[in-house]
Amino acid sequence: MNMTFKDVMQFYWGYLKTYKIQAVIIIVTIIISTTFGVLAPRYLGRAVEELVNYVTAVFSGQEATLEAFHGILFTLLLFYIFSEIASFINIFLIAAVAGNTTNRMRIKMFKKVERLAIRFFDTSKDGDLLARFTSDMENISNALQQYLIQVLSNVAWIIGIIWMMFRVNVSMALLTMSIAPFAWVITIIIVRKAKKYADLRQDSVGELNAYIDEKISGQKMVITNGIEEETKKGFGIYNKKVRVNSYRGEVYGGLLFPIMQGIGLVNMAMVIFFGAYLTVTGDVGRAAGLGMIVIFVQYSQQFYHPLTEVAAMYSQMQLAFVGARRVNEILVSDDEVEKPDAVELTGIEKNLELKNVEFGYLPDKQILKDLNIEVRKGKVVAIVGPTGSGKTTIMNLINRFYDVDSGEILIDGVDIRKMTLKSLRTHVGIVLQDSILFPGTLRHNIAFGKPDATDEEVMEAAKQAQIHDFIMSLEQGYDTEVSDENNILSTGQKQLVSIARTVLTNPALLILDEATSNVDTVTESYIQKAMDRIMVGRTSFVIAHRLKTILNCNHIIVLVDGQVLEEGNHRQLMEKGGFYSELYYNQFVVD
Repeated sequence: MNMTFKDVMQFYWGYLKTYKIQAVIIIVTIIISTTFGVLAPRYLGRAVEELVNYVTAVFSGQEATLEAFHGILFTLLLFYIFSEIASFINIFLIAAVAGNTTNRMRIKMFKKVERLAIRFFDTSKDGDLLARFTSDMENISNALQQYLIQVLSNVAWIIGIIWMMFRVNVSMALLTMSIAPFAWVITIIIVRKAKKYADLRQDSVGELNAYIDEKISGQKMVITNGIEEETKKGFGIYNKKVRVNSYRGEVYGGLLFPIMQGIGLVNMAMVIFFGAYLTVTGDVGRAAGLGMIVIFVQYSQQFYHPLTEVAAMYSQMQLAFVGARRVNEILVSDDEVEKPDAVELTGIEKNLELKNVEFGYLPDKQILKDLNIEVRKGKVVAIVGPTGSGKTTIMNLINRFYDVDSGEILIDGVDIRKMTLKSLRTHVGIVLQDSILFPGTLRHNIAFGKPDATDEEVMEAAKQAQIHDFIMSLEQGYDTEVSDENNILSTGQKQLVSIARTVLTNPALLILDEATSNVDTVTESYIQKAMDRIMVGRTSFVIAHRLKTILNCNHIIVLVDGQVLEEGNHRQLMEKGGFYSELYYNQFVVD
């Protein structure tokens, strides 16, 4: 998503407009600082003029004093003091505004992430998303704290200097500004190139972060498969993109400063030459001419210095523009859809039904095709089938991680799209194939879905999940600190904690998505016992790969290529001698 300069300014203004009072104070102090700053060269010129007049009078034998000279110097001192005080106020206020703005921006982005549809996360890389919270936000913060005040001050300086130059001498003012159009043309050319590579740099940084995150998370698999060298080569490719784009962006951004500085020096030489010419030819008096040269040398430096400063920090400002684009991409992404008049789901009284459901993650590739499934209250339905048949997709649709393309999913005859997301997901419990533990205690992990659960409720859930005895055998029991990376718990034990977490929420509908596929047969028996206990009297979906875990299910559906191929209980399907029977015997031989 591309953003124009106007779009970027509107993005920042959306946050900064909250601080209107601070903005007024900042603008007033900038005007005060600029006014004293642009007046100073004129008074410095008058000081030189007074000093020349004094020296001339002394050498001519005339009576002269330095009273006027001292008065001007004192005025200059006051100008510089007031200018610095105003600048200090600017820095203090802009730091406060910038800090609060980036804080609000970060909070808003995180809240937005919490509302995004699952599709966003399925199509985004974790490392790239993390980069938007870190490097992009840092670039925005730097721009607001370091560069915003400089840009505002420099613009005010340029306006003030132009005004003062024309008041002093129109010819010298025009000469001082004569090279400015040339400088701006060069700036525009370089800026466009710098913008291109700044965009590419941040995007490639996000890709690099995503690659690093992916490989670090799967480092055990990298080592196990002996692909360290291939991983290094892959890192080199992504890192090279960052290096090349960073180099090109810095080169183009860095060109502006020396070019603008060189133009400023050329302009200053022109001012000195033309001022000397006016003085020598007698168009301007000697004392006035020297004073004018001093004034315009100062104005020449001050006129091109702001342009040079803006040019010098352009590459960093461009990163802030790119950061705004990347942050805004998240903020404008689609939220999960919930109808304004959505109803609350209070439980399952009759059944859950998938009716003529069709769905595909991509428009041109259907996963589920005219699917019809019914699960009556308190019954357990198992779904089996080869990889890619659409088993897990059904779970995604029931939870409204995605919405069906056509057809409908009904609970007690009500389309789940007409229900609030919170009430729907509160009544649907999922045990995934890959268990996840969050940093904290075992108590915290089990109570994750119900933070206000009592200790008794946590223990009862653990008992149902067959993990209570193990937890009590630990030195710190339920207060044992764990995370997803540590080795205190085996894979099976982590899965039992996940089951306890789901049990604690007491869902009306339970979905077990291949919950035993990553464990050995001994651990599988423990998990199976836990699953059997929690499914008693509860409406349940069991998505399974190992058929021996679903032998006692009320109904078994065989899903192939997104369609129901066979259905019935275990005995009925075995008697048919079809796909299920073949799959069962194949697994039995393997086992």
